[in-house]
Amino acid sequence: MAVKSASLRGRVYQTIRNEILSGDYEQGAELAEIALGERLGVSRTPVREALRQLALEGLVEIIPNKGAFVNGISASDVWDIYMVRSRLEGLCARWAAMRITPEQLQAMEEVICLSEYHADREHYRQLYEQDSRFHGLMYEASGSRMLCNTLLQYHQYIQKVRRLTIENHRRSMMSSEEHKEILAALRNKDGERAEQLATQHILNSMKNLQQYDIEELLHEKTE
Repeated sequence: MAVKSASLRGRVYQTIRNEILSGDYEQGAELAEIALGERLGVSRTPVREALRQLALEGLVEIIPNKGAFVNGISASDVWDIYMVRSRLEGLCARWAAMRITPEQLQAMEEVICLSEYHADREHYRQLYEQDSRFHGLMYEASGSRMLCNTLLQYHQYIQKVRRLTIENHRRSMMSSEEHKEILAALRNKDGERAEQLATQHILNSMKNLQQYDIEELLHEKTE
């Protein structure tokens, strides 16, 4: 029974979390336990527990005697995440250069080929998926569970901004070239160069973001 309860709470938590990060709710929107429970087909208990967990993560604010309210990702958060990522992805690439397997190198090579295919055809949803997979493979190759989990979580936090900005064709093509350079450094087991390239890759993404109104992107409706 305890396992089933934890699984239910986890499902509710992931559903609400994904909706917040996807921009389905306005900032400050109330998350009513009864309404959420009815929509998700669960009682108030797993909803309440999920909201408490989201509050610990900073995505929900619980105000006593008032309720739970969305406290999603802000423009300031986005800039902070990119800056932290620039440091952590560099470290990740350095470690990956020492630990990456031939199978992981091959998988990253395939991702780059697929990314170029989808970029040429402006298949942006598939391009986003391949971009995420490239980074995920590098995180995994670092051999650090803590670093991998942290970076994957940051990716989730900025998923909406990444989905929208990846539609910049010029930046998508540049990103693919940067991925190739990172992969070459990993293949050569050149940790220092891999770190430099991975750090610059994120800084280049930050530079690309400067042309956008981040708050507007965060509130833009997606299909």
